[in-house]
Amino acid sequence: METFFRYNWIVREQWYAWCEDLPLEELLRPRTGGVGNILQTLFHIIDVEWSWLQLLQGKPDDAEDFANYQNLEAVRRLDRRLRPDVEAFVTAWEPSMEKRAYIDPRSAGKPDTDSWGEVMRHVIAHEIHHMGQLSVWARELGKQPVSANVIGKGLIVPELN
Repeated sequence: METFFRYNWIVREQWYAWCEDLPLEELLRPRTGGVGNILQTLFHIIDVEWSWLQLLQGKPDDAEDFANYQNLEAVRRLDRRLRPDVEAFVTAWEPSMEKRAYIDPRSAGKPDTDSWGEVMRHVIAHEIHHMGQLSVWARELGKQPVSANVIGKGLIVPELN
């Protein structure tokens, strides 16, 4: 589980670096698909990751307002502020947490019940999905997107005999 969270964090940092070459107008330009634009998509990824992990822990998930994060540095600061909470939860993950029930009180009508492991994998897949959208937008801008390759990111150090 931790490996793919780390993968997402590495790729997210690479997208931030990629965005440094774009003017703010391009980061905020409305796009087809996603949640609106490049910057808002990065904000959304951070917010969703943090919110879901807060919910699993029974903590409030006070939603952030994108209006307060209208440039790349503001989004990066949000990530730096929230990541320690997320990382602490991810690194404390134990197999016994996998099938713990999460009952979503936000559901209309009958509450949804999912396993913690399923929620964690949803958070991972959610970010990967949005990174794909960023890749499409990068190509529309005539730029090379960040590599989605897991290999070569140093996530698992091989044992050499």
